[in-house]
Amino acid sequence: MSGEGDESDEVRESEDEGPRGFEGVAPDGWPVPLRGVTESVVTTLGPNDRWNVAALGLHAPETNADGEPDGPVTARTYGRTRTWRNFDERGGGVVQFTADPRTFVDAALTVTEVDDPVLPSADAWVEVDVEAVAAETEGDTTVRTWELSPAESAVVSERVPTVNRGFGAVVDATVAASRLDVPAFDTAELLDRLRYFADVVERCGGPAEREAFARIDEATGWRERADEA
Repeated sequence: MSGEGDESDEVRESEDEGPRGFEGVAPDGWPVPLRGVTESVVTTLGPNDRWNVAALGLHAPETNADGEPDGPVTARTYGRTRTWRNFDERGGGVVQFTADPRTFVDAALTVTEVDDPVLPSADAWVEVDVEAVAAETEGDTTVRTWELSPAESAVVSERVPTVNRGFGAVVDATVAASRLDVPAFDTAELLDRLRYFADVVERCGGPAEREAFARIDEATGWRERADEA
């Protein structure tokens, strides 16, 4: 493997597979299907020769009349982040898929650097080449759109999917927490969201989700801010 994952063929409707689109679409070279915006973690090689870990939303391609992918997978970077810098300077990274909520929190809210591009919690990964294809401005932030072209990929672990509201709340909470100091967003509203997500995790999450939310608390100090509001 050489740089900074989704699966097989198009999902087809059949008695065994269920309705078309339920699992999403699987562009060539990706180890798992994608649908809507699929949350992932990406590692990109920095100037210190260590791999920066960050959250990355993958936008699934549209499909044609036959239900096949019609276009590339894309992702966006917001502002002058480490991922943007490393994409721009290195031209790629390693996208990985994980069900560990702690990995998402560390990727989204902390500066995390590792020695190896594939994380221990990754269930699948795909090495991608990236190309910037668009840029727009939202307030003072430049939003860049990148096309992701898969190279090497692998499925490390297969598991039966389960639904846990706590996991979803952790992922949504990382979004709210990352916007706390962004002028375009209302702080009081974000704090209300975090209170709600914290309650969901407490009621529905398991040990991993609760540990992940504790990391959100530590990284942002949002509870203290909420008490002062």
